[in-house]
Amino acid sequence: MKQSLFESRHQASWQRFSEQLDALERGKAERAACVNFAADYRQLCQQLALARERGYSSHLVDQLQQLAMRGHQQFYRHRSPLGAQLLGFFLAGFPRLVRREWRCVLSASLLFFGSLGGMGVLVYLFPDLVYSLIGPEQVAAMEAMYDPDASRLGRFGERDSGDDWMMFGFYIMNNIGIAFQTFASGLLFGLGSLFFLLFNGLMIGAVAGHLTEIGYTQTFWSFVIGHGAFELTAIALAGAAGLKLGWALLAPGRLPRGEALRLAAKPAVQLVGGATLFLLIAAFIEAYWSSMTFTTAGVKYAVGAGLWLLVLVYLLFAGRGSHAPD
Repeated sequence: MKQSLFESRHQASWQRFSEQLDALERGKAERAACVNFAADYRQLCQQLALARERGYSSHLVDQLQQLAMRGHQQFYRHRSPLGAQLLGFFLAGFPRLVRREWRCVLSASLLFFGSLGGMGVLVYLFPDLVYSLIGPEQVAAMEAMYDPDASRLGRFGERDSGDDWMMFGFYIMNNIGIAFQTFASGLLFGLGSLFFLLFNGLMIGAVAGHLTEIGYTQTFWSFVIGHGAFELTAIALAGAAGLKLGWALLAPGRLPRGEALRLAAKPAVQLVGGATLFLLIAAFIEAYWSSMTFTTAGVKYAVGAGLWLLVLVYLLFAGRGSHAPD
């Protein structure tokens, strides 16, 4: 079926459903008054699935997606308090969102992890290249942080284990700041997000390549492998959210740029919300596990590999059995 025929056939029902939602959201209609609300909601979800399957325009798919999300909120509002909604989002809604926005996520991941890996290899092969990105004082500080003789890894100077909570707060502020910067700069038509994805990738890659080349392989990699699963993934997801904003401004389609940006903002902010949770988990692991020296590197590698696998399985498979619109 052509898109024009599909739209003309169902436009009236979409308008009626939108008016029901407006009334419910303003509190001017009782749920019982909308006698066909549940049936209309299920029908809309089916039409959304058809529009995606048939490859209709992104404008139509976005319009139906917004209606479906609003309908879902109203349909479950009476039995889904805020805590349950947040739990449902993190258990199912967020990984579904990541899969739905796979183009932005893939682009951001290639930019970030590609620059990270490429610079790491280059610095390992050409050691002096690290000084083109990082000053000698910073390089020396990094070497001291991951010195095999250090009692606590990944820290400037010696700290007692009682200071772990202070480091936890520092990691939260630092990492969330980087993620928000990467996301918000997407408003510069995506160029800001592009820059920060590449910049952070190059910087992290340069440090990794240098510390590996000087023989600090075990201390550095055993430190970063655990929290890196959440932290690095979160930076890529924040970049994906910024790229989505930038793309809405660059290619708004038939919509005005303001309207395209408004439609892109909700999923983008949700991506950043999920990334923030990842950064909180990463900060906890980094403060209380990664810096510890009482365990062996082999144990840290095993735990880190398990955490990377957990993140991948979560993003790829969580929420697939949910009934909410994907």
